[in-house]
Amino acid sequence: MSMFGNNNNYGNDKGNDAPIQEGGEYDVKIDDTGRDGDGIARIEGFVVFVSGAKVGDEVKIRINSTRRNFAFAEIIE
Repeated sequence: MSMFGNNNNYGNDKGNDAPIQEGGEYDVKIDDTGRDGDGIARIEGFVVFVSGAKVGDEVKIRINSTRRNFAFAEIIE
């Protein structure tokens, strides 16, 4: 089987299974705090670190970058 040619990832070209996209905007509730003090929200179970957010905040965020198992975001509202 060739590593090139038929790509069966159906448009998932980054090889990451995140249910979110960089640049995407989401309304979230901060439900935890990371070890560096960032707020943590979850979108479909996917962890998003939100700088400057506190537990209990309900905010609109924009995704800055995604990794395989988590993402970073900033508050926009």
